[in-house]
Amino acid sequence: MTELADKLRQTTGWDAQMRELMLAGRVLPLPSDALCQPEHEVPGCESQVWLSCTVNVQGLLSVQAWSNSKIVRGLLAVLIEYVQSHSIAEIQSLDLAGYLDTLGLGRHLSQSRSNGLNAVMSAIKSRAMTLNLNQS
Repeated sequence: MTELADKLRQTTGWDAQMRELMLAGRVLPLPSDALCQPEHEVPGCESQVWLSCTVNVQGLLSVQAWSNSKIVRGLLAVLIEYVQSHSIAEIQSLDLAGYLDTLGLGRHLSQSRSNGLNAVMSAIKSRAMTLNLNQS
């Protein structure tokens, strides 16, 4: 379990969890102009989301992401912390939606936010697969 996930699991009640989620979004660095370009925008999200994936020197996925929504930024921070602890090859088999559900987040998300989050999770897996193929 990751640090942000542990904090979310320790919260009780919807208000406390949303507050913790918004605090989690503060760990994301402010986006660069390079990140906030059309080629990094994730389609299908109600709020704008930009996502960039690279391979770090340890061969793990390095993710940069940003959203104009505080809640979505928090969700991004939780996902990033989780996927960056796995190899690029492992990311394809991760159940990202199931991971968020284990933290109790799925039941609090609106349908539109869930759809956008699914688009982000698909983009992470797709970009990781592309990077994995390029490494081969």
